[in-house]
Parts: sequence; C-alpha cells; structure tokens
Amino acid sequence: MSVSTRGASSLRVLMTADAVGGVWQYALDVAEGLRAYGVETTLAVFGPAPSNDQIKRAKAAAIDLITTDLPLDWTAERPREVEEAGRAIARISAQIKPDIVHLNSPALAASGQHDCPIVAVCHSCVATWWEAVRGGSLPEEFVWRANLMHQGYHVADKLLAPTAAFANATARTYNLAAAPAVVRNGRRVMPAGEPVSRDIFAFTAGRLWDDGKNFVTIDRSAERLSFPVLAAGPLKGPNGTQVEARHAISLGRLSDDDIARYLSAQPIFVSVAKYEPFGLAALEAAQAGCALILSDIPTFRELWDGEAVFVAPDDDQALAQAIEHLAADEATRRQMGEAAKKRAAAYSVEAMSAGVLETYRSLLPSRFELISLKGAAA
Repeated sequence: MSVSTRGASSLRVLMTADAVGGVWQYALDVAEGLRAYGVETTLAVFGPAPSNDQIKRAKAAAIDLITTDLPLDWTAERPREVEEAGRAIARISAQIKPDIVHLNSPALAASGQHDCPIVAVCHSCVATWWEAVRGGSLPEEFVWRANLMHQGYHVADKLLAPTAAFANATARTYNLAAAPAVVRNGRRVMPAGEPVSRDIFAFTAGRLWDDGKNFVTIDRSAERLSFPVLAAGPLKGPNGTQVEARHAISLGRLSDDDIARYLSAQPIFVSVAKYEPFGLAALEAAQAGCALILSDIPTFRELWDGEAVFVAPDDDQALAQAIEHLAADEATRRQMGEAAKKRAAAYSVEAMSAGVLETYRSLLPSRFELISLKGAAA
C-alpha cells in the first residue's frame, strides 16, 4: 500500500470501490475532482483486481490503491463474508486515519466501527434491482443482502444517491426517514481519439451480463436492423451470470480510450435498461454528441427528458424502428446529439465533486473552518 503524505490543509478520504462497473469510474472521477479542493483519496478495491489500464488510470490521477481481495457484497455467498469485509475496511481506516470514510458499498457500514463520519452512496442494491427487473418477493439469497444494506444505510452519517428517482426508491424500499441527498454523477469527458472507420451503427456499453441492463432486447432488435449493433462490455459477470450476443456484435470489455474511439464516430447510442440508478454509459455517449435512445424508466426520464428518444424496455420492435428512423434522418440525429451534449454539460465531474465536498463539509464543519483559516493565512 502506498499512502501519500498529508498536507497541512488537506483532507483525507478512504473510499471503497470495485473494478467491475460504473462504481470504478465514479470513484476515480470524484477522487480526481476532489483533488482540486485539497482532498487526498485512498481507494480500497473489493472484488476482482483492477485491470492494467484501470491501474494506469488511477496512478495518472495520483490515487492510492489498496487491493483487498475481499468479495463484493453482491457476489458474497454468506453474510459473514460481507461482515468481515466491513471489519477489514475498518482496520484499514484505523491504520490511515481518514477524516471521512466514503463507502460506495453501504453494506460495509453494517459491521465496521470507524472513528470518523461515514458517507455512503446508494449506487444500486439487490432489493431495488429485484423490484425493477423481476418483481415480487425477494429470494432468500437476496434477503440477507438487503438486510445488511438496510443496516449500513442506518449506520451511515450521510446517504447520497445519483438521481432523485433512485433516492426515492431507496427510501421507500428501506423505510428511511428521509430520502438520500441527491448528488448527480458526473463523468470526465474522454479524449476523442481517432474515430473508428465505420458507416452508421448503433452502440451500447456496460455490464451486458446484468439482466438489469436488458441486453437481450437490444440483441433481438439487432436482427431487425440493416446495419450493425456493437456492444462493449463483458458477457459474463463475476457472479456467474452470462448472456449471449446472437445478433449484436460483441466487442468484449474495452478500455476507456477504446470506447471513446467508438463514441467519437457518433453512433446511435442505445440503452434499454430496466434498472439504471444513473447510467454513466449514456452520459459518456451524450458527451460525445451521440443521439440517445433510452428505456422509458424514471431515472432516464429525470436525466434526459426532452433530449432522447424513449421506448418501452421490452419492445425490441419499437426499438428497432426508433434506431432505423434516426439512422435515416441525419439532420435529426445530429440535432439530438448536440442537445444531449448540451444536457450532459450539467452532469460534470466538477458539479459532482462540489456536491460530495459539500456533504463532507456538513459532517466536518470545524475541520473545514480550520482548513479555511490555514488557507487564508497562507
């Protein structure tokens, strides 16, 4: 473990993350954004180890990494694994003595004791996922996970969520006295790079194996199209779940730079997720000026209403028609891409980091007053 020396007026944060999906991108972006405010972040990684390109990206952002080799809460096989992971993060906290513990997996708060405030971010959870994707009573293997999440939510000093829709769903599901505060996710604008040399195509990206992403509908729609649908992301997840690409063209997992090359060609971006608390892939596509076709779910409506085409999540025929319509109308496609890009500017790393910092400030008013005084004296 490498830990940088704390400056006289800096704030130290211990943050958790995983290298599997959007939480990794969120953690790196918010940590890098907070550096502008003198915040030093140590990132404790759970689940599979980061790839070489992910490690390179973290080093470039001057973020200290700790690989824990501990399971993710949603891949653990029994409660004690998550509880031990919570105690492990508490031991790391006792060692580096942060001012704030920032948990991107709130269940870790259920068993660990910390000597500083805990900020927990409601990125997703099995209970809200099940409600959106399956419906009905939770299966037994999800009940204990939801219970640990419930405990973590009530232990944390402050809860954040990336959209109001998901904040309200979380409050309802876990019987919270108040909904989590909303700090919308941001994403650094990826360098465009050299665009891929292709004619018109549709594009999707994410954890394709996750049923919540509903890749099967995109794959079915691809059979109806006169041009290809390219899909970036793994088809098999760390929990053993997998999906097939029968008609779409699977690109596998791509680095940020490679995804940027595809988005630079301004394809029609498609996501018909049934469960998407925010949707960083849609944001990346919008930043690149892509026209968006999205599932008509509350979070996407909240973020992109008026700037995207919306379709019912399971209607592959309507999806194919929407894609073909945009493909045949270049003027509308470009107009929609510009509108999405303009909306995306509101979901910046700077805005996200400022919102997270304000949360820290609310929990450490005396510490921030001291930092301000030191800064003024300097």
